[in-house]
Amino acid sequence: MLLACIVCAIGIYASFAVGRHAARASGKARIHWGVVNVVASGCTAWATHFIVLLAFEPHMPAAFEPFLTAVSLACAIIGIGAGATVSITDPRSPRQFLAGMIIGTGVAALHYIGQSAYLVQGTVSWDLELVVSSIAVSLPLFGLSMVAIANRNRRIRQCAAPLMLFAIALLHFCGMAAMTLRYDPSVAFPSDAVSPQAVTPVVAGVSLALIMLAVLGWRFDLAAKARLRQDRRRLRDLADVALEGLLITQSNVIVTSNSSIERLSGFAQDDLAGRHVSALLPHFDLAGLPEKEERETELVGATGQRIPVRVLRSEVPLGHKLQTVIAVRDQRERLRTEAKMRALAFNDSLTGLPNRASFYELLTLQTAVPADADKPFAVVLVDLDRFKQVNDTFGHLTGDTVLMQIADRLRALVKAGDVVARLGGDEFAVMHSGAQAEAACALCVGIVEACNSGTFVVDGQSIHLGASVGFALYPADGGAPAELLRNADLALYAAKADGKGTYRRYESALNDKTQERQALEAGLRRALTDGQLELHYQPLVDAKTGRIASAEALVRWRHPERGLVSPAEFIEIAEESGLIIPLGNWVLRTACAEAATWPANIGVAINLSPVQFRDKALASNVVSALKEAGLEPQRLELEITEGVLLMDEARTLHTLNHLRAMHVRISMDDFGTGYSSLSYIRKFPFDKIKIDQSFVRNIPHDAESVGIVRAIITMSACLGLPTTMEGVETAEQFGFAVSEGCSAIQGYFVSRPVPAAQLRTLLGHDTLCASVEGDGVGRSILADSRDEGLDSASSDELVLQHSATDRSINRYA
Repeated sequence: MLLACIVCAIGIYASFAVGRHAARASGKARIHWGVVNVVASGCTAWATHFIVLLAFEPHMPAAFEPFLTAVSLACAIIGIGAGATVSITDPRSPRQFLAGMIIGTGVAALHYIGQSAYLVQGTVSWDLELVVSSIAVSLPLFGLSMVAIANRNRRIRQCAAPLMLFAIALLHFCGMAAMTLRYDPSVAFPSDAVSPQAVTPVVAGVSLALIMLAVLGWRFDLAAKARLRQDRRRLRDLADVALEGLLITQSNVIVTSNSSIERLSGFAQDDLAGRHVSALLPHFDLAGLPEKEERETELVGATGQRIPVRVLRSEVPLGHKLQTVIAVRDQRERLRTEAKMRALAFNDSLTGLPNRASFYELLTLQTAVPADADKPFAVVLVDLDRFKQVNDTFGHLTGDTVLMQIADRLRALVKAGDVVARLGGDEFAVMHSGAQAEAACALCVGIVEACNSGTFVVDGQSIHLGASVGFALYPADGGAPAELLRNADLALYAAKADGKGTYRRYESALNDKTQERQALEAGLRRALTDGQLELHYQPLVDAKTGRIASAEALVRWRHPERGLVSPAEFIEIAEESGLIIPLGNWVLRTACAEAATWPANIGVAINLSPVQFRDKALASNVVSALKEAGLEPQRLELEITEGVLLMDEARTLHTLNHLRAMHVRISMDDFGTGYSSLSYIRKFPFDKIKIDQSFVRNIPHDAESVGIVRAIITMSACLGLPTTMEGVETAEQFGFAVSEGCSAIQGYFVSRPVPAAQLRTLLGHDTLCASVEGDGVGRSILADSRDEGLDSASSDELVLQHSATDRSINRYA
C-alpha cells in the first residue's frame, strides 16, 4: 500500500510535470506531450490500483481476467483524455469542474472494472451502497481538483494534487471494502486467466516508466524554472533601461521590478518582491483594467507619500506562463506642467489676474443660475486713457510696470468675492458681486479717481494716466455673458465719447446708436459700390488777384432715403471700419479725373486721413490716379494734418519725400492745433501751411487770435512757405487776410462747397472776389451770382449747414 501511494504520487507528479511541459511547447510537440500526459495520468491510476490488488491477500487462489484488465486501463486513459480536452477548450470554472467529473468517471471505471477483472477461486459479492457512495463523493473531488488547477492563486493550485490523490484513494479503498470474497473449491479459473505473477512485471514496468517520466518531468520543471529566472533577469535588465517604473507580477504578487519603480516608491527590490500589488497601488483594480489601457491612480511610497501615476497593464509570456507587467509612469511633472499651462491659459502672465477666457468662464458660471433680481452683480470695463503715449514715450517695460500698478489698485478697490481681470492691452474688467446701481457707480468713481488722480512712479518717472469706465448690471442690462460684456463695452465707448476720465452705465439708447452705426457702415459699403458718393469743391482764391487758384475736394454721401448725409456721421465710421482706404482712393481718382477737365492753372486739393497715410500703397495709388486722369502732378495738392506726423517719423518722411519727388504738392492742414511743432516744418517738405479756422473765427475782434495768425503768417513768410487762411466768413476777415499777406483765402465768404458742375461755372468767371479796395475789404461775387445765373439757393441746399463740427470733419473728407 505504501508502494502504491508512492507510485501514485510519482505518477501524478509526472503527469503534472509533463502537462506543464506540454503547455510550454507549441505545434506538434504540444500535441505529443499532451498525449503522453494523458497516458501517464491513466497509467498512474491503473498502476496504483493494481499494485494494491497484487498486494491483497484473499487467502485463496487469485488471477486476473486479461480483457477487463486492459479495458480498465483504456477507461482511465480515455476518461482522463476527454476531461483534459474539455478543460483546455474553456478555462472557466464550470467547465473545469465538468472536466474533473469526466476524469473522475474514467478513474472510477478503471477501479471497478479493474476489480471486476480480479478473479478468485470462490464467489464475489458487492456492497452497492458503498460503491455508489464512493463514486458520488469522489467525482466532485475530481471536479474541485480541476478547478483548483485552473485557479490563478498559487495556494489553491497546490491543493489540486492532494484532492485528486484523495479521490483516487477513496475509490480504491471503498471499492475494496465493498467487495466480499467467499472461498469455493468448485470454482475454476477461465482458461485465459492471468496469474498475479504474470501481471506483476507489467505493473512494475508501468511503475518504472512512470518513475522515469517523473524524473524527465522534474528535469523539465528545473529547466523551465531556470529559463524563467533567466527571462526575469533579462526582463529586469531591459526594464532598468526604461524610464517608466515596471512591476512584473504573477497572481497580483510582485515578482520583480526595475530600478525606476524602486526610485519612485522608495522601496528596495527585495522589499517589493513578494509584496501584493494592492500594497503599492491601493486604488488600482488590476483585474478590471483592460490590457494596454492607461488609468490614473496613486502610488503609496515607502514613507507613505501618495504619488500621482498613470498605470498600464500588459500580459507578457514568460516561460510557459503569462506574466502581468504593470508600467507605472510618474505624473508629478506632467501635472505641474499642466497646472502651469492652465495658469497661462486662464491667467494674465503680467499681472497674475484672470484673463479674458477665464473672466468669461466665471461670468458664464455666475449667470448659469436663474436670474435673481435680489442678487445682482455689475460687469465693469476699464480702459486706460493716454496709455499708448506711455508706451511710446517711456517704452513697453515701463508700460508693463504701470499695468501691474493698475492691477494692484483695482484689487485694493474691490471687496472679497469680486473678480478683477485683465482682458488684454490696457483693458481691465471687474465682476462686482451683489452690486446695485449705487454700489456699482461708487466703484466706478473709485476706479476713475484711482487712475486719474494717482501718480504712477516708475524708475523715478512720474506718469499721469486716466481711465474711462463703463458698466452693465445683471440681470437688468443683460442675462447672458456676451450680452453683459457687449453692453458694458457700449457704456465704456460712451464714456470715452464724453471726453474720457469718466464713467457711464449702459442705456438702451447706446445700443440703438450702435445699431445705427452698423447700419451706416453697411450703407457706406453699398454707397461705394452703388455710386451714391459725390464730390463737392470749395474754391480757394488768390488773395492778390481774387482769381480761383484751386479747389478743395469734399466728399458727400447722397443716401437714397436720408438724403445728404453729413460727413460728421460717416467719416469716423469709415476710419474705424477701414472703409476710409477705398473711400479715400475713390476721392483721389474722382477728384483727379474732374480736375483734368478744369483749366490748366487750377489745382485740386485732397485731404488725407491718418489712416490713409498708414497705407503702404498710398504713393502707388496717387501715381495710378494721376496717370488714369492724365493730370499733371503739380496740380495735385495733398493736405495732411499734424496727426499724421505723430506716426512713424522715418516712414512718414519717406512717403512725403516720395510724393514730393513726383512733384505732388504737400500742405499742412489746420496748423496751430493739435501737436504743432516747428520741428515738423523743418523736417518735412511742406509746400503750404493752412491756418486753422478756429483762429480765424474771432478775427479781427480777438487780439489773441490776431496775434497768433500774424505770427504764423510771418513765420511762414520767413521760411518761404505760402499760407492759406481757411474759414473766412466775413468781409473783415477777408480784408485782414489780404492785408497781412496771406497767399490764398478759403471760406464761406468766398464760396460754399459746390457740386462739380457749378464749380465749372464759377471757373468761367475771371474772378471770384474783387480786388482789394482802399479800405481793405474784398467783395464776393456770390452776392451777385443770382443775377449772373448761378443758382446759389440750390447750392445752399446741397452743402451742409455751417458749423465748427462740419468744418473739422471736412478735413478728413
